[in-house]
Amino acid sequence: MRLLQDTAHAKINLFLHVTGRRSDGYHLLDSLAVFAGVGDQVSMQAPAEEMSLAITGHFGKGLDCNADNLVLRAANLLKDATKSTGAWNFKLEKNLPVASGIGGGSADAACALRLLATEWKSDPSILYSVAEKLGADVPVCIAQKATRMQGIGEVLHTVPQLPDIGMLLINPGVGVSTPAIFKSFATLGGIRSRQEITFPEKWETASSLFSTLRETGNDLQAPAILHAPIIQDVLNAIALQQGCEISRMSGSGATCFGLFSTPAEAESAQQSLSAQAANLGWWTWAGPLHQSP
Repeated sequence: MRLLQDTAHAKINLFLHVTGRRSDGYHLLDSLAVFAGVGDQVSMQAPAEEMSLAITGHFGKGLDCNADNLVLRAANLLKDATKSTGAWNFKLEKNLPVASGIGGGSADAACALRLLATEWKSDPSILYSVAEKLGADVPVCIAQKATRMQGIGEVLHTVPQLPDIGMLLINPGVGVSTPAIFKSFATLGGIRSRQEITFPEKWETASSLFSTLRETGNDLQAPAILHAPIIQDVLNAIALQQGCEISRMSGSGATCFGLFSTPAEAESAQQSLSAQAANLGWWTWAGPLHQSP
């Protein structure tokens, strides 16, 4: 038996601007995506008669293991694209909240692609071509490094190395519909004209990164709060924590994050909120960003 495994780190949108809309209805975005130190675990074992998937973990209950799951879709698409042979039994340990704005399913699919690409020695261009077919967040989750996402998620730009800041994540356990959020976004005024954010050659300090981010926002945050007012409660709770520099929602919600100058400050904030979070059933995590080489 051969076993390969990897971590599918949570993807966080430090800002998310809706910049336009294509003729096919897809929205154009501008976002700085980073990855947190927490994630799902994906492993695959061979030999197998066909691609299969088993799901465990705190958030695994109720998830389908059929061919429509993104992990198996990714595996089968890459197999077809590369004309590779062999099959694997995948196991997904679901540690991240589902449909929560932190790219869990996309990161899982990207993780499966990375593992298979290593085994099959697949060309990176094929890897990204397959990723684009699976969803807007999948391409950025391949490398799992801080990246500027544009277009519908397929246009990726390298960014300066991020300082070793700390992050607090909180998910209140409510689901929000991304199509519904975009519909409300349109009713609230929709796409607005703004000057494109420019990044420096280097963020020398955490403060310099926070200064850049204060010029940005998440265009979907206000629409999401209309659908789930508890998101505002989470944002307020994070913002009140000592050392919190920025409190914002990721993606289309409902996970929110707080940024701190150090991981230790983020972990202290998590501890301060632990009783409240436990009482309300909120999922929390705090620690450093995942910094890929």
